[in-house]
Amino acid sequence: MATLLERPDIVRSVFVTGLRDAHALEHQALALMDRQIDHLASYPELEERLRAHRIETEQQIKRLEEILDGLDESHSTLKDTALSLTGNLMALGHTIAPDEILKNSFVNFAFENFEAASYKALITIAEVGNFGDAAPLLRQTLREELAMAQFCDETLPAITQKYLRLRSEGETASH
Repeated sequence: MATLLERPDIVRSVFVTGLRDAHALEHQALALMDRQIDHLASYPELEERLRAHRIETEQQIKRLEEILDGLDESHSTLKDTALSLTGNLMALGHTIAPDEILKNSFVNFAFENFEAASYKALITIAEVGNFGDAAPLLRQTLREELAMAQFCDETLPAITQKYLRLRSEGETASH
């Protein structure tokens, strides 16, 4: 049975696929955030954090492109487009829900944790494959994703309470 060290082509292939998937995932994140940011008049603290994370996400995309360029690879335009469209559809689907803010908060929490898991796996692959230049860039992104996941986790109770208060007062509570 071949070891990973005997099959660097497999490790590289999995790494490149994972990087392309992460690139597309970040485009999906941008689409999700863009749809939500315009709907957060009642939740300025969330709007501010999403705007900041959007800037981080743009930097994350650049880091992924830097890693792919270093491997003489490119991102997948097809995956980027498909996941961006999926992100738009997900966020758009919530706009008709009376509890849009809650549904988006659930999605954001899950999405950030999914991204963190993806970056943890990519870091492991980078280390196994000896792609040393990639690991620090991926760790930086992982820290940002974990921080956003923590923000989503910590603010969910306050967002839920605010939604309930606004709804009980007859205000626009969904966004």
